[in-house]
Amino acid sequence: MIHAMTGFFVRLVRRYLPQPFTFAVLLSVIVYFMGMFIMGKSAHEMNQYWGKGFFSLYVFTMQMVLVLITGHALANSSVVKGGLKALASIPRGPKQSVFFVALVACLASYLNWAFGLIVGALIAKQVAANNSGKGMHYPIIVAAAYGGNVIRGPSSSIPLVIATPGHFLEKTIGIIPVTESLYSEWNLIITGILIIAIPLIFILMYPNKDDEMPIIEIDPALLLAEGAEEKKEVLDTPAKKMDHSLILTGLLVLAGGWVLYDYFSGQPSFNLNLNILIMVFMILGIIAHKTLAGYVTAVNNAVKTSGGIILQFPFYAGMMGMMSDSGLAKWMSDIFVNISTANTLPLFTFWSAGLVNIFIPSGGGQWAVQGPIMMQAAHEIGASSAKVAMALAWGDSWTNQIQPFWALPLLAIANLGVRDIMGYCLMTAILVGVVCSVGFIIL
Repeated sequence: MIHAMTGFFVRLVRRYLPQPFTFAVLLSVIVYFMGMFIMGKSAHEMNQYWGKGFFSLYVFTMQMVLVLITGHALANSSVVKGGLKALASIPRGPKQSVFFVALVACLASYLNWAFGLIVGALIAKQVAANNSGKGMHYPIIVAAAYGGNVIRGPSSSIPLVIATPGHFLEKTIGIIPVTESLYSEWNLIITGILIIAIPLIFILMYPNKDDEMPIIEIDPALLLAEGAEEKKEVLDTPAKKMDHSLILTGLLVLAGGWVLYDYFSGQPSFNLNLNILIMVFMILGIIAHKTLAGYVTAVNNAVKTSGGIILQFPFYAGMMGMMSDSGLAKWMSDIFVNISTANTLPLFTFWSAGLVNIFIPSGGGQWAVQGPIMMQAAHEIGASSAKVAMALAWGDSWTNQIQPFWALPLLAIANLGVRDIMGYCLMTAILVGVVCSVGFIIL
């Protein structure tokens, strides 16, 4: 049954899913007209909301570009390539490999979602490279890497925000420690089940030889291009000697390391936010490439992979502006709130968050729009504020599996298109939806 469903979804996606930029524009058009016909806004008002929102994620866009570029540059150093190759040699055979990639991606994403995206893509690519010519289906390996990104751990923004004094909903729900949300027994059970179940479903989805869909191996040209050795430059001028100076490299690494030491030593708990992750990737990349000139070359090569993020993120920001300012996000949330009880509100919050996330694929943006509605409802009907908050966090990550927004960095590294992996991701979304829904009802 799983094979039949997977095959159906793969065929469906390849036939009907447009490229990510087209998908973003189509979603924007849908939200535009929903705001007019459901919320009664004028075309001019919706256009204003779109224009206002369009510019709101520039900082976040640059953060994601730098995460991708610094992660890619680090991965293309000889020392990291060697480590990845050794790690990727652990699994034997296609099914072990897809399980291994999904498990590594889940564990890495638990530490930090952006770290999980980059690590998942790199290990998937290396596992596929190690098995080149052995019938390894590359798209499902990359999909397994993206499937792990559902998992949320210590870097999950919502439980961290509500545990911080002074957050904007403190008067409604107070301070909720992470022991009651992120590290609660029920949330750890859901997390543990998914860390095991996601790798397992990829084993079950792995195509058989008699399946209609052909096995697609990693493109040898991709491996050849990235395996090219850098030309050794003759240091015959003072300028070139400065470019390759180990002293300058050492000073920069020392300064960056000092910044990281000050940050982590001042944190009460492990918190790897985007800015710090970029700094970690950059410092490690400079160390791995040894010289400033070598690192610049690696970054220049990595920049070529960031086009999708640069182009599309402003359009999702515009969509977020329309959803928020028109009242559409509140309208969607209120539908679920109005049919909820204290016991069912976490479940309906999860479902509504998954729906809203398709149009606002930003955890921070979604919390700002949906958080006040769902947490006020929890306060009024006596539902668990901690469970409702985590339900919103899980809903935000759940439908990322059917939303190309977060797949862009991973796909850029893997050199695949969204149609190549999204059929498998739909199956992951069904699994996560079932596990979380049952968990919020019985735990």
